Amino acid sequence: MTAQRGSFIISLDFELWWGVRDSKTQDTYGTNVKNVKNVIPALLNLFKKYNIRATFATVGFLFLREKEDFLRMLPAKVPNYTNSRLSPYHDHFTFLAEPFDTDEYYYGASLLDTIRRHPEQEIASHTFSHYYCLEDGQTLEDFQEDLQMAQSVAQSDGLILTSLVFPRNQFNDAYLSVCTALGFTCVRGNEKSWIYQVKNSDHTNYPRKILKLLDSYVNLSGHNCYSISDVTRAVPVNLPASRFLRPYSKKLRFLEPLKITRIKNSMTHAAKNNLVFHLWWHPHNFGTNLKNNMASLEQLLQHYAFLKEKYHFCSETMSHITSRILNEN
Repeated sequence: MTAQRGSFIISLDFELWWGVRDSKTQDTYGTNVKNVKNVIPALLNLFKKYNIRATFATVGFLFLREKEDFLRMLPAKVPNYTNSRLSPYHDHFTFLAEPFDTDEYYYGASLLDTIRRHPEQEIASHTFSHYYCLEDGQTLEDFQEDLQMAQSVAQSDGLILTSLVFPRNQFNDAYLSVCTALGFTCVRGNEKSWIYQVKNSDHTNYPRKILKLLDSYVNLSGHNCYSISDVTRAVPVNLPASRFLRPYSKKLRFLEPLKITRIKNSMTHAAKNNLVFHLWWHPHNFGTNLKNNMASLEQLLQHYAFLKEKYHFCSETMSHITSRILNEN
């Protein structure tokens, strides 16, 4: 039996414009995405400073290096979402820049190369096309084709993906068997509280959104930590999120100390009680106010270093902790 200790998981949803193309405009949010080229190196440097091992859940499109690859690597079936805006396939990728490696919105292969130069970090999947598992019109077969292509492009790059994060946190129990069949041993689930129950894009719940915002600053839903012993050993192992690291907001800057304290308290709770705390966000969340966001993150990582020294709190990728869970007697 592995010695008991608390675990600190960080997972990042690395998606560039593929993750927001149906929900944002480049006029209002383009700067966030274009600045991911600065965010990724800054994160990697800070992770190295504090010996953090993180999981970068990457949209499969970001593995592609040429515009022609998008049509060449097309899945046999693509999702036919009822809301056609959700699909990246309808425009036949005519929106991609030429040459493709100059496209700051959609090209991410060079950033992926940067992450891979840090072997302590994990490259995971965020599906091939930023696939929505709860939307009307798509099917289990569509999802299987998408996830198979995600594995194929990664394997062409010398990687085997074992961890998966569902885009928009659209966790779908019915799709887990496909994940297992395609080699995924773990997924990131959602917090247990009802305010984090995810439905499709047609079910926007504004009271719930307000509660989620408040929960970032005051403890409404609890610490959302959990014990390894309570994690079901069935593959794929579910490693639920504990907290979204909300980006710095100038309008809400007076609440920043509350946000940091909220997360620190949960980290401390996990470390003292040998529990898992799973923090997540998107690199593009840090694309504006980078200095402030990195300062906030460093406060959390300094606290991690303190907890590591005092309670043996341990930074782990999703795949690493899954191996520990599955190999325990």
